[in-house]
Amino acid sequence: MIKRVRCHFSGVVQGVGFRPFIYRMAVLHDLAGFVQNRRDGVVVEIEGSDPSIEAFLSDVRKLLPPIADVTRLVTEESPVRGDVEFHITESEAEGTADLHITPDAATCNDCLGELFDPTDRRHRYPFINCTNCGPRLTIIKTVPYDRVNRSMACFPLCPECLKEYNDPMDRRFHAEPNACPACGPRLSLLDGEGRLSESPDPLESACDKLREGAVVALKGLGGFHLSVDAGSDAAVKRLRSRKYREEKPLAIMVKDADFAGRIAEMKEAEMRLLESFQRPIVILKKKEGAPVSEEIAPGMDTLGIMLPYTPLQHLIFDRGFTALVMTSANQKDEPICIGNREALVRLHGIADFFLVHNRDILVRCDDSIAMTVAETPVLLRRSRGYVPKPIVLREPYPEILALGPHMKTTVCILKKNLAFLSPHVGDLETPQARDFLEESTDLMYKITGCRPSRVACDLHPGYHTTKTAHGMEGVESIITVQHHHAHIVSCMADNGITGRVIGISMDGTGYGSDGHAWGGEFLIADECNFTRQGHLSYFPLPGGTAAIREPWRIGAVLLKETFGDQWRDYARKLRIIPEERYYPLIDAITHREINSPLTSSLGRLFDGFASLLGIRGEVSFEGQAAMEMEAAASGCPAEPLPFLIRTGEEGDLLDFTPAVRRLVELRLTGSPTKSLAAAFHLCLAKAFREMAERIRMATGLNRSVLSGGCFQNRLLLEGCLEELRDAGFDVFMHRQVPPNDGGISLGQAVSAGARVKAGLPL
Repeated sequence: MIKRVRCHFSGVVQGVGFRPFIYRMAVLHDLAGFVQNRRDGVVVEIEGSDPSIEAFLSDVRKLLPPIADVTRLVTEESPVRGDVEFHITESEAEGTADLHITPDAATCNDCLGELFDPTDRRHRYPFINCTNCGPRLTIIKTVPYDRVNRSMACFPLCPECLKEYNDPMDRRFHAEPNACPACGPRLSLLDGEGRLSESPDPLESACDKLREGAVVALKGLGGFHLSVDAGSDAAVKRLRSRKYREEKPLAIMVKDADFAGRIAEMKEAEMRLLESFQRPIVILKKKEGAPVSEEIAPGMDTLGIMLPYTPLQHLIFDRGFTALVMTSANQKDEPICIGNREALVRLHGIADFFLVHNRDILVRCDDSIAMTVAETPVLLRRSRGYVPKPIVLREPYPEILALGPHMKTTVCILKKNLAFLSPHVGDLETPQARDFLEESTDLMYKITGCRPSRVACDLHPGYHTTKTAHGMEGVESIITVQHHHAHIVSCMADNGITGRVIGISMDGTGYGSDGHAWGGEFLIADECNFTRQGHLSYFPLPGGTAAIREPWRIGAVLLKETFGDQWRDYARKLRIIPEERYYPLIDAITHREINSPLTSSLGRLFDGFASLLGIRGEVSFEGQAAMEMEAAASGCPAEPLPFLIRTGEEGDLLDFTPAVRRLVELRLTGSPTKSLAAAFHLCLAKAFREMAERIRMATGLNRSVLSGGCFQNRLLLEGCLEELRDAGFDVFMHRQVPPNDGGISLGQAVSAGARVKAGLPL
């Protein structure tokens, strides 16, 4: 008996070889009908025998193309039409968008084989790609995913490429970025003033410049990289000086996984992450004597390593390089450069040469960053390779736009049961970064096909995102979400859990409901509401933001809170105050409460302890002191420092003055810095466990959720997981979105959506 079935596929189903895959499956199972791209996904109608249709649907579910992802499939019977063959029809642009744009994917093995095959017509062509790899999101103008809507529209296909493009049995069937040397993009080399090089081989000339120690700007998938030889101290120092990036670690790209294993320790899970088609920067433990410059990550015991993910990068490494610095091409707090002219202006005086091409990048997309904890990947920056694949939520929500916080910003849109997050926007300190926020919001409107009338933002009235929300036109309601509540809801959404949990939210700062700077919070939370059950005891930040740049100020306050009037004696013995004139200043500021806001921040507590240990008195980037403390503590046995839990009107207060007292005693009697740094980490894990146990005893809750930027610290996260699991808790950590502020927009969106859905006051 012949029947006809209509199938509607939603998800990552365009630009990934899905239609030729469907075509091949239909032909294999002797089915007639058609497949068509639409704004809301892919529609397939198949006509044939019932067993053939069942076999077809089964194979489609099991044998999807490598980077396809079906999030929803709806089938229904249709009237039989008597079709005798299966064909691919022209895309339909009508309807409401419900399409998942594919993230950019690393060059596949098939294309790599052709790239280095002297007999192949694409031999050494730096823009080789197919339906299984290459640029996707970064070349999009609008949906559906057809060449006319990409930056490839200005490159008409040559006869041979057109033949591949139109052949459903070919790997490049409707591969929208498809091209070859005869019809596709081309490289050019420019000097620092934008003058075109007359070299017949721009790539070889650029490699020569790298060997000579020059800083070369390389145009990639989602933007430019600034590159130098990773083995040259002088070249790395030159790049740091020009970019005003004195000490912050630089990412490196290495030739292959074998070389990565020579310079870093790698477990199987880390190897899989490094070699995945997303190709993130993976944080790995550096080996002693690694043959790369010490200037890449001074003071750290880790390296941020990635593998080549574009044909151009593979060709560069084929020229004899083993490791190159590949850092985002931008100035501090500015977005990554994407345009040739833009790069020449913004990178003038930084890059000596520019290796560019004439395929436009339309969407800025930084490299993603990840690590593994307990054999599980944890994203620290979710961007290229992952975005804009949606997070699948436990239930559908009303449409919400969430604008994120002020640091590590991302934008999120909720649509049905899916959360779409933008590429990493970053810190909103500059006009360029704020323009990028607007650019990213427009991008999310395009790829989701919706413009929500409800907007979620942070509770902080001074954040640019909060001001932006209040300045938007056509907004029905603005829903503010407290920063640390958003952290916890983000992790809940990440793990698909709902209901009340014990939320442990640890970070640098977030505007609290009482007007103070929070950052060490123990919450009872669900998606809609939270109660602050406990927190780190408040301590002042002398000089306000100056204390963030100069952790010795926090160290001085911790001594004063612990030893009272004797604090100066201990500060002198520890030599943490840079100049004598600061002693009366600290007393005056804290006594009179002048520019010394209170905070409960664990991030700032890390800064203070790093100062007391002599690890870091001043910082050049956010989180530097904590990162160096983690590096010092790694692999060192220790006994935990003591702590105290006090019960007050605000709930349980976690007091670390006993830890300060003990640490000072041990340091003055000659205990190694490494063991004291490890003792502090162990103290935190023990303290968090005891706080969680007290909350469990009071509430009966057994699920603990860990979120906030401090859980980028692998040692802290692993210690907390071990302690809480040992105490019998069900523990949830981030996996798909970062624990830092890059995940906040997801928490804001879900919290706002839950409140709207529940009919609660906004």
